Amino acid sequence: MNLNNASLVISAVKEAQYPEAKLPEVAFAGRSNVGKSSFINKMLNRKNLARTSSKPGKTATINFYNIDNTLMLVDLPGYGYAEVSKAEKEKWAEMINHYLYTRENLMTTFLVVDSRHKPSADDVTMYGFLKESQGCVIVIATKTDKVKKSELEKNLELIKETLSLDEDDVLIPFSAEKGEGVESAWEVLYDVVEQSNK
Repeated sequence: MNLNNASLVISAVKEAQYPEAKLPEVAFAGRSNVGKSSFINKMLNRKNLARTSSKPGKTATINFYNIDNTLMLVDLPGYGYAEVSKAEKEKWAEMINHYLYTRENLMTTFLVVDSRHKPSADDVTMYGFLKESQGCVIVIATKTDKVKKSELEKNLELIKETLSLDEDDVLIPFSAEKGEGVESAWEVLYDVVEQSNK
C-alpha cells in the first residue's frame, strides 16, 4: 500500500454522499479535540491531510480518506463538546449512528481517547456499542507525550478499568509528536485489509 497516495475523497453529512468505492473502511470515533485528525495525519506521515483544529467541535462532517485505492480511513465527527448546541449535538449523533449502523464497507471502528484523562461517559457508551457490534475494540490513547512516564501507566490502567477492556481488546498508546504507536496501529489496519480480501 502506497501511503503517499492518500487523499480526502469527500466530507459527507448524509448517506447519499458516501463514496461508492467498495473499499474496506476503518472509522475513528472519539470526543472532540481528542486527536483523531492528528492520528490520521501521523499514520500517513502527512502534515495537513486531515484538518486539525485547536478549537474543538470543528469536525462536523464524516471525512473519507482513500489510501491507495486499498483502504478508506473515516474520521467521524467528535462527540461531547459542551459549547455546541443541543440540536447540533443531536445532528452529529444521528450522523455517527447512521454511518456505524448502516455502512456495509465498515470493517472496524477504533475508539480514540485522550491518555491524559479518564474516559468520559460518552466514551464508555461508544465502547459498549462497538463491543457489541464488532467484538474486539481497538482503543487508541492519544497525546502520551503530554503525560509523564510515571503517570502514563496509571492513566492507561484507568482507561482499561473505566472502559472495562477485556483480553480481546487492544489498547495502543499513541503520540502524534513522537510517532509512538504508529507501527502497532498499522499492524491492525493491515490485518483489516487482509481480512477483507479473504
